[in-house]
Amino acid sequence: MKIAKNTVVSVNYKLSDAQNNLIEDGAQPMVYLHGGYENTLPKIEEELDGKDVGYTSTIQIEPDDAFGDYDPNLVKVEDRKRLPEPIEVGMQFEGMAEGGDDEPVIFTVTEIADDKVVLDGNHPLAGMALRFELSVIDVREATAEEVAHGHVHGAHGHHGHAHDEIEDSEPGDHFRSQPLQ
Repeated sequence: MKIAKNTVVSVNYKLSDAQNNLIEDGAQPMVYLHGGYENTLPKIEEELDGKDVGYTSTIQIEPDDAFGDYDPNLVKVEDRKRLPEPIEVGMQFEGMAEGGDDEPVIFTVTEIADDKVVLDGNHPLAGMALRFELSVIDVREATAEEVAHGHVHGAHGHHGHAHDEIEDSEPGDHFRSQPLQ
């Protein structure tokens, strides 16, 4: 079966930067619903469209087609007392970028120093050209439910639809704890 809209594609992959430094070894295959559902990068879908099981390729994706350029305006320093304790590097919070639109941004704690915390709203791979080694290992028709929901269910896909309610901590506090799945 060829990869086309509304097929579920399983791909073994390795992700490196443009200098071939390994970022992720793809221990588990990437399984996504093909056809513009934003389950993977559009350039990956473009590369795999119309291909069969066994197809392999290495592609490089520039920042504009991956996670965008690094934006120094998305880095901010906040008073530690504004954030919940205990606070650790790597924790993530949803907040609003200063001067940005009304879209919330996920900020990652990158540094903690005494009474200040550095929060970075850039994707960890922002500003990087990415090299993907791809190998298609399975293609199947998506179920009607997968197409309706816009993502894969089952092995390596999405399980259920529990979306936790997130409460604001204090009035006026624009940070909320945001567990990412």
